[in-house]
Amino acid sequence: MMRVNIFVEGQTEETFVRELLYNHFLQQNIYVNPILLGGAVTYGKIRKELYRKCSEDSTAFVTTILDLYGIPKDFPGKSSIPTTANLFEKAEYLEQQMGLNIGLQNFIPNLLVHEFEGLLYSNPQAFVEWFDQSIVEKLQRERESFPSPEHINDSPITAPSKRILQCCPGYDKPLHGSLIAMDIGLDIIRNQCQHFDKWLTRLENIK
Repeated sequence: MMRVNIFVEGQTEETFVRELLYNHFLQQNIYVNPILLGGAVTYGKIRKELYRKCSEDSTAFVTTILDLYGIPKDFPGKSSIPTTANLFEKAEYLEQQMGLNIGLQNFIPNLLVHEFEGLLYSNPQAFVEWFDQSIVEKLQRERESFPSPEHINDSPITAPSKRILQCCPGYDKPLHGSLIAMDIGLDIIRNQCQHFDKWLTRLENIK
C-alpha cells in the first residue's frame, strides 16, 4: 500500500483529510495520513517539517494542503511570480518553486486556490443545514459571480473565508467547515475546483 503524509494548516483540514480523503484513497490502495503543522507561521518552519518527514522514509510520499491566500512572506518564489500569471499559473509556479526548494522526489507540493473555504462554494446549498435559506441564496449569488469557487479572490476583505463570515453569523470553521464539505461531497468539489482536482489526480497516480 502506498503511503501519503499530508501536512495541513489546521484542525478543519485535518478532519477533511480523515473524513473525505481517507476512504477515497483507501479504495485505491493508498493510505493518507494528515499531519497538523500547528504554529508554523514562516516557510522556514514549514520547510523544516516537510524535509524531515520526506527524509524519514523515502518510500512514503509527502504533500501539503496550504492556503495560497496569505502564504508566508518567505515562501519560495513569492517575490518572482510572473506578472502575467493567472491564478492557476500563480499557484503552479509557487508549487514548482516549493518543490525545487525541498528538492526530494517523494515531495508533492500543493496549494489550495485560494483557501479551504473556497471549496465550500462548490455547493452553497449545503449551508442550509446550518444557516437560513436567505444566507444560502446570498452565498449562491456570490458563487455565480465567479467562473469557479477557486476564482473567488484573495484580498483581506473578499477572500472566501471573509465572505462566509460576513454572510453567516456564527460560522465556526472547526465546527462547520469539514461538515459542510462532507455534505457537499468530494465529487462535486472536484468538478468545481480544477486545481484541487489536479492535485488529487496526481496523488491517485503515484507509483
